[in-house]
Amino acid sequence: MHLIREQDFIASIADALQYISYYHSPDFLHALNQAYEREQSPAARDALAQILINSYLCAEGQRPLCQDTGIVTAFVRVGMQARWDTDRALQDMVDEGVRRAYSHPDNVLRASIVADPAGIRRNTRDNTPAIVHVELVPGDQVDIRIAAKGGGSENKAKLAMLEPSDDLVQWIVDTVPTMGAGWCPPGVLGIGIGGTAEKAVLLAKESLMQPIDIQELKARGPANRAEELRLEIFDKVNALGIGAQGLGGLTTVLDVKVLDCPTHATSLPVAMIPNCAATRHVHFALDGSGPARLPVPKLQDWPQVALDSGAPLRRVNLDAITRADIAQWQPGEKLLISGKLLTGRDAAHRRLQEMAARGEPLPVDFTNRFIYYVGPVDPVRDEVMGPAGPTTATRMDRFTYFMLEQTGLLGMIGKAERGDTTVAAIKRHQSVYLIAIGGAAYLVSKAIKSSRVAAFADLGMEAIYEFEVEDMPVTVAVDSQGHSVHHSGPAEWREKISKINIVSR
Repeated sequence: MHLIREQDFIASIADALQYISYYHSPDFLHALNQAYEREQSPAARDALAQILINSYLCAEGQRPLCQDTGIVTAFVRVGMQARWDTDRALQDMVDEGVRRAYSHPDNVLRASIVADPAGIRRNTRDNTPAIVHVELVPGDQVDIRIAAKGGGSENKAKLAMLEPSDDLVQWIVDTVPTMGAGWCPPGVLGIGIGGTAEKAVLLAKESLMQPIDIQELKARGPANRAEELRLEIFDKVNALGIGAQGLGGLTTVLDVKVLDCPTHATSLPVAMIPNCAATRHVHFALDGSGPARLPVPKLQDWPQVALDSGAPLRRVNLDAITRADIAQWQPGEKLLISGKLLTGRDAAHRRLQEMAARGEPLPVDFTNRFIYYVGPVDPVRDEVMGPAGPTTATRMDRFTYFMLEQTGLLGMIGKAERGDTTVAAIKRHQSVYLIAIGGAAYLVSKAIKSSRVAAFADLGMEAIYEFEVEDMPVTVAVDSQGHSVHHSGPAEWREKISKINIVSR
């Protein structure tokens, strides 16, 4: 009968969250590198290279893979013969581990959790509470699977209450394109089937804790219906041509996981949750012998990838940019931008719009400026800024017409696609939308040479900053004529993949 000590449990949670903030798991890293090696789309290959380089830099510097360091989810299986040396509730102990991990002085993680979600949405400042699922099982150990999941992928979760005769594979194939690129593919799809509505969603989330093994499954063949579904969904989703970051390419998903459960005779609940290119989870057990000991990866195990410098890149001076200049940029073109760059997310945009509606002067002049949609991680040691990758630009669509019409804004930088109305506004105002690579946050931060809060300091990571950047890599996603690579790229690669599949048959 093992005695599980409070301090060991809390320390293990904290250490695990620090660990997954900067280490990709070996299986995910291997699958990502395989996707890079076989990718034929130049844009997708460049995106995968940036993600792999970012992964190495994060492992080396022990800094977050993504600026969105996630909402913590823990699946805790408690052995019924285990004893506890604590007076605290399990939830309280997990939250204390989260609190310690997210305030670690050498690797501060971004606090993203807000209380009163339908009201004032006040940041809890320490990323608590975690989402904890507990199961009592035979044995005397405590088994823990813990993940930190970013909002970009979590927000794309889907649930359908299908009828038993419905084609669930077709529902998935039809639904994945509606998720856009905000979940930062390539990643893993978790599928939960059966039970009730809430059980299906829980199964989908739990399935994402499993290791990537789709290639091994292909080699040995499926042993049951769930494995048949994994292979069928994997092939059909990748045939959509969405590709890395939604730019079009061969790999949209690295694996598909399926868990199922008996359900009512009249029901077919199906849930789908994606994991992004910054997939973060780890599994460990406590047996009373002390805190968990997680294996330290070796840097030489990381793929040695360099960005392709064969094609000349257009260098852009943001401090002297004009509409005539951006009119020359082509969709899909890679740029290196330097100069002063403003930032802003949902809360800042909302406040700017409210101020303008009241006739108040705005605190920042956006005339002929670019805004970067980012909520950065606080810097540590000698950093100018912590990891600062893009947030999903689609959320800012509701503010874009206002920003282009009333503030003099010239261009925007984020990740994922823009809606049709926003693309039309970009074309009307001869503006432009650029993307940075989601999943390359630490790499992006290396380009930030200075930083200051320009407005709304009370918003924390959602404040308006002014960055000075040097050679920050971006791609033209929507040009001044309204041409979008998130439309053209997947369409082009969907056709190419269909031809490849025909030849392979």
